[in-house]
Amino acid sequence: MTIALRYAAYSDVGCLREGNEDSAYAGPYLLAVADGMGGHAGGEIASAIAISTLMPLDDDVTTAEEMTGSLLRAVETANGTLAQRVREEPRLENMGTTLTAMLWSGSRVALVHVGDSRAYLLRGGEFGQITHDHTLVQTLVDEGKITEEEVATHPQRSLLLRALDGRSQVDPDISVSEAAVGDRYLLCSDGLSGVVSAETIKETLLAEGSPEAAARRLIDLANRGGGPDNITAVIADVIDSATDQGGPTQETFLVGAADQRREPVMTPDTPAGRAQNLNQRAGDTAEMDRVPNLRSPAPPPPADEDDEPEQRTRRWWPMVLVFLAVVAVVAGAGYYFASSYIGSQYFIAPTPDDRNVAVYNGVNTDIAGFSLADLDEATDIPLDSLPENQRNLIAEGLEVDDRAAADERIEALRAEAEKCADDPECSGQGGAQNDKSGTATESGERGGSGSQEPGSQEGPQGAVPGEAPQEQAPAGGAEQPATGGEG
Repeated sequence: MTIALRYAAYSDVGCLREGNEDSAYAGPYLLAVADGMGGHAGGEIASAIAISTLMPLDDDVTTAEEMTGSLLRAVETANGTLAQRVREEPRLENMGTTLTAMLWSGSRVALVHVGDSRAYLLRGGEFGQITHDHTLVQTLVDEGKITEEEVATHPQRSLLLRALDGRSQVDPDISVSEAAVGDRYLLCSDGLSGVVSAETIKETLLAEGSPEAAARRLIDLANRGGGPDNITAVIADVIDSATDQGGPTQETFLVGAADQRREPVMTPDTPAGRAQNLNQRAGDTAEMDRVPNLRSPAPPPPADEDDEPEQRTRRWWPMVLVFLAVVAVVAGAGYYFASSYIGSQYFIAPTPDDRNVAVYNGVNTDIAGFSLADLDEATDIPLDSLPENQRNLIAEGLEVDDRAAADERIEALRAEAEKCADDPECSGQGGAQNDKSGTATESGERGGSGSQEPGSQEGPQGAVPGEAPQEQAPAGGAEQPATGGEG
């Protein structure tokens, strides 16, 4: 049996963007998608650099043992090239890109991934995502702090924690798996996965017979859903070339920003980079020439040398001003909505010294070691004057709807403390209490979890008597964001 691929790649600007910052490539041994960010020009350059750096792997077919090493070296080279480009053009300092790529050797496939572009696998009717998003909201989902349903409306849903940006060492996910005849793979940017549901993607991949038809249909569905971002899809079917009548695809596809510009691969000045330079063919741009139908812009007409600087200045200044204005508006809007949301949240928890009850303003969580809440009021109600079940809920963080609800709850706790002062056995009483003021509410994460009531399980959403415990994600703060741009 001879494993081969039948594939297609398409990219669309979408309904709202002016330019396409996505890039993608599909060849006999390499599939790749990159979603650029950092402004129109910066996103195009970043994704094109990433794809053009990986493209030579499709010519230099590696063994199964060499696949992961080849992919990791290419990713490091792309990251170094971005850093070098920023040094030469400081205006591009905020550019970056996601990257999801698959390299094939027979039936074995190596997958490298960084960012929030995705790879899916459809095998025998079973469909699932085989990459993990490197985003803040995905980390919060993993830690049980928000649900999958809350991701779509989270104010920081587009914040990437990992990306190729040239400013930090890249840390991609890398894996090797075995492909089977009949498998169908999809690589896509979040312009597709963020608009079209996983169930609809599965139904489309099952319904459409060819990779071309499936990719076109998925892009059409994303545009019907509003097309808020660039949309890119690479689909590949695994076939047995010895028995399949249609045979494998022979041509290569280069789409999106990489098809519009030629970005040279600049090997970074490191020992590994210098060694790689010795083995590369002369002229990095020539690596792009093997792809058919590349559109090269016509050379500009000769201009008077004395007029060129003035013309270049007049041409760039409007673009720079528009870019700065858009960045300012987006940053201001993001800060406003995030601040408004956090400022409207309240919860009751122990004072910093764990002695009294206090009201906090904000969200009961930490991100990268930074608290998203401030102490609003420290009351004179001692924690040890309350029943044990009340102390446990407060230790976890008792969420309330607003400041007025917090005041009502404080008064109820004060009455409970006064009642306990006259009852020596009060602090030993157990049993969760349900009332309209919200005793049994969803708990957040604070320092200690308190003790648990007998016969009850306490999961990531608070005390729920009699209910089976839910699996919790590993503790720990979210990763430090690699970039503030959108993927």
